[in-house]
Amino acid sequence: MGAITYDMEITSSIPAGKLFKSFILDADNLIPKILPQAIKSVEILEGDGGVGTIKVITFGEGSQFKSVKHRVDNIDKENLTYSYSIIEGDALTDVLESITYHVKIVPTADGGSICKNRSIYNTKGDAEISKEKIKEGKEKAMGIFKAVEAYLQANPDAYN
Repeated sequence: MGAITYDMEITSSIPAGKLFKSFILDADNLIPKILPQAIKSVEILEGDGGVGTIKVITFGEGSQFKSVKHRVDNIDKENLTYSYSIIEGDALTDVLESITYHVKIVPTADGGSICKNRSIYNTKGDAEISKEKIKEGKEKAMGIFKAVEAYLQANPDAYN
């Protein structure tokens, strides 16, 4: 199994704690509400939402994929970090064993934050994934992030 790692940083005017609460802790409720075309629903199959929890994410009509299984690997509310893995589903295609994401939200001096995201694509055998596919995934993640950010800007009292 090979691994391809990509890092991405997104700067936001939203304070780090508020962004972590909405984009990480309440994402299962918030994202289907504001972007139902991207994510239709999130259902917990096992666990209580903490480490080890297995969720099924069902994509919306706008997605080329149907669903994925998502495992929570780590949550650190004090340090605003979250790790999870996509362990099953059609989004992995024939090429990927899993995708692991490490997210850290860092406060900035101006009261905003930086969302740092490391994605690790674990390929099956010596399979390769195209840069275009990774770029597509990054663009979708950026779109979801920007939608959450816009929601928080339009609803300043949310997640206080």
